[in-house]
Amino acid sequence: MPYKPVTHVIFDMDGLLLDTEKLYTVSFQEICDRYGKTYTWDVKSSVMGKKALDAARIIRDSLELPMSPEELLEESRKIQERIFPNAALMPGVEKLITHLHKDNIPIAVATSSASLTFEMKTSRHKDFFSLFKHIVLGDDPEVKNGKPQPDAFQVCASRFDPPASPEQCLVFEDAPNGVKAGLAAGMQVVMIPDQNLDHSLTQEATLVLDSMEDFRPELFGLPAYN
Repeated sequence: MPYKPVTHVIFDMDGLLLDTEKLYTVSFQEICDRYGKTYTWDVKSSVMGKKALDAARIIRDSLELPMSPEELLEESRKIQERIFPNAALMPGVEKLITHLHKDNIPIAVATSSASLTFEMKTSRHKDFFSLFKHIVLGDDPEVKNGKPQPDAFQVCASRFDPPASPEQCLVFEDAPNGVKAGLAAGMQVVMIPDQNLDHSLTQEATLVLDSMEDFRPELFGLPAYN
């Protein structure tokens, strides 16, 4: 399919810019171990990109854990406080972001992460995250509905100066819920899914890549790498 040229780029964070998805797996599996349960890939893929409490509710219900979603969230947060500061950038991410920033392409982040977890995850990457024009968090009061609803991307586009129309924006996502959100916002979506994700869940994306390292900006009318 022909790709349409864009002028602005919006990035998801977890599992796309930062290698945090496996840290989520570690934290929830640690809790599941206490009850002899397994945090399966099926459950994990169903909660990717969702707001924290919604995700905890789905995990609790799917695995029949003997606790409230709030308790599960609280327990997981304790573990995450310990491990999230170790989150590393995904391959090819620094190269693309510095390239777009250098060429004055407006870039922003739209993440389901709330302020507290965002601070933990990005504590070692302050300079990197300062390259983005703005960052829309999961607990932003204007983001009424989490992904797969389009709110996060719509709010993010509106905060560019001047605001960007959906057609002007390219979204990068790793999660099926995020892809749905970007498309619902009227934007093209590049998906870089986890290798474990069922291929049937990647079909809606505008373009699917194995890694950010494979992205060619000129496909979408953005400046090519020199």
